[in-house]
Amino acid sequence: MPPREALARLEKLRREPAVVDAALVAARVALAWLFVYHGAGTLFGAFHGAGINRMALFFSTTAHLHPGTFFAVLNGITEFFGGIAVGVGLLSRLAAVGLFFDMVVAMVTVSFRNGVVSGTGGSGYEINVALAGLALVAVFLGAGRLSVDAWIGKVFTKRASLPVEPHPAKSP
Repeated sequence: MPPREALARLEKLRREPAVVDAALVAARVALAWLFVYHGAGTLFGAFHGAGINRMALFFSTTAHLHPGTFFAVLNGITEFFGGIAVGVGLLSRLAAVGLFFDMVVAMVTVSFRNGVVSGTGGSGYEINVALAGLALVAVFLGAGRLSVDAWIGKVFTKRASLPVEPHPAKSP
């Protein structure tokens, strides 16, 4: 196939709603997977995570966010429940904004000083940038047609389009 024809086919494919939906599902699942994993580690100590107490110590000493317990709980809730919300597509834009700012705070307070890819003890900010960018995809494009948000929209659209019967006049 000549390159021009291949590019034309790719351009046509890019506009297919099913392709857009598949891409949005892939982005949402990737975000949900990572954020739910880390949020569960923060809130519950799951997956060999630090749990609230150790995360509170990390937030107060390394990230210099006080009170550490407040920020540990806020971080865990944002990542765990925000990840679930983005994953199923429920209030996904709002949840994705939270996840985006979670990564911005992580970069500003911890990983930015280590560089893009850290050669020292800490981690660089490359994963933070990737996750923040992926969260912005959900912020700007929404969850797509394969989401709870879309299902709720269909339910309310159907209800709004139902004919309204007039109320009978009250007789005295």
